[in-house]
Amino acid sequence: MTPTYVLDGRQIRTLEDFWRVTGEAINGPGGYFGQNLDAFADCLSGGFGTPDDDDDVIVWRDHQVSRRHLGYPETARQLEIRLSRCHPTNRPSVSAELAAARAERGTTVFDWLVAIFEDRAPGVLLLR
Repeated sequence: MTPTYVLDGRQIRTLEDFWRVTGEAINGPGGYFGQNLDAFADCLSGGFGTPDDDDDVIVWRDHQVSRRHLGYPETARQLEIRLSRCHPTNRPSVSAELAAARAERGTTVFDWLVAIFEDRAPGVLLLR
């Protein structure tokens, strides 16, 4: 039987919610499955709670709800956090991304997550 993990998009309003919902869907209550984009990509590569099996399926139900909440306002909020913590040499590029998000241009948090899924977990299904 193919392992299937279900994310409830109605519970995902922030990137922090995404980390929690994903961790619990895959590893149970309080479960960890990354708490930043790099760690999430690493977890999807295997060995962090899921078997190293290409047949695993992650279903993101109500992803359109998540898409709305993980849009430009949340992207700007995440980039503000990143800007406050990043190395000084990265500040110009993060500032440019932040300005774009505030102008509702460029990629969103939702787009970042989908790109990681596409790269590391082709078995993700986005369902309404």
